[in-house]
Amino acid sequence: MNYILYDGNVRNALLPFTFTRPVADIRVGILTIREKWEKYLGVTTTTITEEYLSEKYPMVELEHNIMINAAYCPNPILAEMISFLEPMQAIVKEDDIIAFYTTEGQEEVDFEEYELIELEENCLKIEHSWDIFQKNDQAIREDFELLTEGRKSQPIPSTVQVLGAENVFIEEGAVLNFCILNASTGPIYIGKDSEIMEGSVIRGPFALGEHAQVKLATKIYGATTVGPHCRVGGEVNNSVLFAYSNKGHDGFLGNAVLGEWCNIGADSNNSNLKNNYESVKLWDYETERFVNTGLQFCGLMMGDHSKCGINTMFNTGTVVGVSANIFGAGFPRNYIPNFTWGGPQGTQAYLPKKAFETARIVMSRRNIEFSEQDEAILTHVFNETKDWQK
Repeated sequence: MNYILYDGNVRNALLPFTFTRPVADIRVGILTIREKWEKYLGVTTTTITEEYLSEKYPMVELEHNIMINAAYCPNPILAEMISFLEPMQAIVKEDDIIAFYTTEGQEEVDFEEYELIELEENCLKIEHSWDIFQKNDQAIREDFELLTEGRKSQPIPSTVQVLGAENVFIEEGAVLNFCILNASTGPIYIGKDSEIMEGSVIRGPFALGEHAQVKLATKIYGATTVGPHCRVGGEVNNSVLFAYSNKGHDGFLGNAVLGEWCNIGADSNNSNLKNNYESVKLWDYETERFVNTGLQFCGLMMGDHSKCGINTMFNTGTVVGVSANIFGAGFPRNYIPNFTWGGPQGTQAYLPKKAFETARIVMSRRNIEFSEQDEAILTHVFNETKDWQK
């Protein structure tokens, strides 16, 4: 069977992260949503997404296809239901379509003609940008069960102090010594060829991706995900780093999400709680205004390829777009548009030519090419959103 993940109606609510990727490639828990589905279904998937993303994330349509709403994360029950779908059947949750069967010759999809199968059980749905950290606890626990079932962890080194050792899973090649792991509060997953340096203290749920690094004397509170090839230091609480992003020095990152190729300068901090303890508002790209998240704790949302200089201070509920470079004394605005250069003392457009020069250098340090596809995607984002520059 051919499985296709589609963005659905949540794409705009997941900006700035979906400027540069389909909904399916958002990381929450240990894996991306796509990786979760491919693990459960045992096959590769393709994507229906925005046209400007489709060259990098193509769709493959065959004679028989099952379309899956990528806002939904799989679980054993849902995956089994989808694997048994037949023509003219769809799985729904209340009024939401989760998955449906189509054929190549089907001219249109009319769900009034479909047999609708209700999913009675709850499943994880990512429909707001803040869900990525807010629902990360559940996502890590579910991914931990998926990845470790029937497998044996590498031994915990004798120099590591650990609580809840049965909830710790260490992949091959991981290096950790003289650190403290508390998995009594949630599972701790340590990915292949990753490293936790001496003096670090980690409370689960926690996920460390392959080739990622926790630097000396880091303090991490769950539920936190440090994605593949990321580096973290200082203090981190309930945050998600997608991949290839760095917060390598002292400073606080809390209730936050960083996309790919981000860098947080030394001694930078974000606030995650307002002084008056009111619920936090975040910039909404669709309505072009701030909306109430209903959360008391909400920190920083930073899109791909964005960076900040040393001692940057982000206020509660700050949204930074794609390819921004933020620096200077004081608090930047709570909403920083794509391709912004500057900070509290003033900003200007960060022209693509300069932004791409930096991206090439940064990516080459990890032996990854800044491709023509990457350049085309970011050029489209710049052109489509340059009117947002103030």
